[in-house]
Parts: sequence; C-alpha cells; structure tokens
Amino acid sequence: MSEASLSAAELAARRDLSFAKRGLLWALLSGVLWGANGVLLGAGLNREPFAGSPLLLLAPLTLAAMHDVLSGLWNLLYNWRTGRIREIGRSLFTRPGLSVCLGAVFGGPVGMGAYLIGLNMAGPAYVLPVTSLYPAVAAALAMIFLKEKIVARAWAGLALCVLGVALIGWAPPETAPGPHFFLGIGIAALATLGWGAEGVLSTSGMDLLDPAVALNIRQIVSGSVYLLVVLPLAGGWSLLGQAVFSPAAPFICVASALGATSYLCWYRGMNMTGVSRAMACNGTYALWGILFSALFTDTEITRNLVIGAVVILGGMILVVGNPKDMTTLRKTTQEAACSE
Repeated sequence: MSEASLSAAELAARRDLSFAKRGLLWALLSGVLWGANGVLLGAGLNREPFAGSPLLLLAPLTLAAMHDVLSGLWNLLYNWRTGRIREIGRSLFTRPGLSVCLGAVFGGPVGMGAYLIGLNMAGPAYVLPVTSLYPAVAAALAMIFLKEKIVARAWAGLALCVLGVALIGWAPPETAPGPHFFLGIGIAALATLGWGAEGVLSTSGMDLLDPAVALNIRQIVSGSVYLLVVLPLAGGWSLLGQAVFSPAAPFICVASALGATSYLCWYRGMNMTGVSRAMACNGTYALWGILFSALFTDTEITRNLVIGAVVILGGMILVVGNPKDMTTLRKTTQEAACSE
C-alpha cells in the first residue's frame, strides 16, 4: 500500500507504531544499564567504608543518597548541554511537576533505599527477583489510574518475566548471607511498591513534561529528601563524609552515571510506549545484572541462568505482542485499528 493511498488515521497509526517501537528500545536499554549499575553498586557496598559496616540501614541509605545526588548532577549537565536547564525551574511547581516530585519520593527514598537495604541484608541473588516484581505492581496501578488496558496475554507475559528472574536468582536458603535474610526480603518487597508507584506518577507527569526534565526534577527531589530528611533520621552525615573519598567512591560515581542514563531511557520509554511495556523491558535488569556479574566477577553461569533467560524472552514476547498491534501508546496488546 502506497503512502498516497493511506488515510489520515492510517498514517497516524503508523507514526504511533514507530514511536512505540522506539520506546521499547529505550526501555530495554534502560534494563541493560540498570543491570550494570547494580553490579557496580554491589562492588561499592563491598568496599570501605560500607564493607562490614554494623550500620545495616545507614550504609545502604548513604550509598543510595550518593547515587541519586550524583545522578542528578549528571542529568543536570545533560540538560544544560541540550538547552533544557530553564525548563526545570519552570516545570517544578506545575501540576505535572508535582506528580513527578511525588513519584521521586516513592522511587528514591522508598524504592532505591529499600532495594539497597535489602541487597545489604539478603544479597543480590534473592533481592533481584523480588524487586523485579515491580512491573506487575505498576501495571495494576496503571490500569487503575492511567486507564491502560492490560489483557490476559500481557499478564501472562509479566508472570513469565517474574518467573524467569526467579529461576535465575534462586538459591537454597542455607546460602543466605547474614542473620537478617527474611527482613531483607521483606524490605526489598517494599521497593516494588515504590518503583511501581513512581512509574505511574512519573508517566502521568510526562504527558506534559520532557522526560529529561522530569528525570532531573525526580533526582533533585530524591537527593534533597535523602540529604535533608533520610540521612539525619538514619544517623547523620558521618558515613557520607567518610564515603566521599573512600575506595567505594569511584564505583559510585560510575554507577551514578549509568543510573542517570538508565533512568533517562526508562522515563523516555514509559512516555513513548506506556508503563506496562516499558517496565517489562526494564525489568530484565535482573538478567543483565547476573550476566554482567558472570563476565566481570566470579559468578558462575548456571543452567538456571540459561533457562531463566529463555523464560524472560518468552514473557517479553507475550507482553510486547505483535508489533503490528501496537498502534496506540497506552493500550497493551490491543487489536490494530486498521489493517494493511
């Protein structure tokens, strides 16, 4: 069918399809980068002043604060170079900006803080599968608040994604690190609620905000809450001062740059292709994290890793569906509005 013979509705549908497909690629890239980010943060937790710290809450919260503050600075530099810096101040106190601010509290101190506390208590093999449940939480919230249509095939795909990362991260309880394993698992589950709520709130705000601007607002608010509220309540700034020039600092700096880029890709993906699809792609970070661990650490590639990868791929196909069906941005696996 030639371009000249297409109706205006059909041309719009094709543009929407192309837009949504690019959003999927951004979201998948965000998962790759977040996997690498997790490996670097794990390496930072294993170095002074965090290694062996008796401060189970303060150590990971300090690391989370440094990560979000530095990520915000990286993103601020990006917005300055691209001419968006003035948009931040103009957007901060608008209704969409306040939605992103609320999402920042859920995604930063609640989501990222709980993730790193759980990581410190239970270890990545257990925490990564637990936190990967957040796309299902976000999909349920998006169905309620953003009116996304989540059909049975998409729910089955999300379930397979969760099953896949569970297979990858599964290990016998006897290998759990430390005496706080179950507490760590419970705290990690809190991260799924935080990140799921952030996805919905931020996507709502990005209907009228540029994703890069929305992300910078998110990082500024999250970093400020960490520095002014969370760290003082958790025990002060003493560990933060030690960490700035510590052996862990280079790992945190690189991780924050990857984290800022990952978040930018994630926000852009949610804005372009909808919360459910973008989070399904981003949720593969557990797979990428274990693959990067296998390449750059002593982690062994196991049969569970291979099986889990296949299961995640199958889940991704079910969530994304036939690309020809993706003619709208906020409807998961809807039938095409027009045919060839």
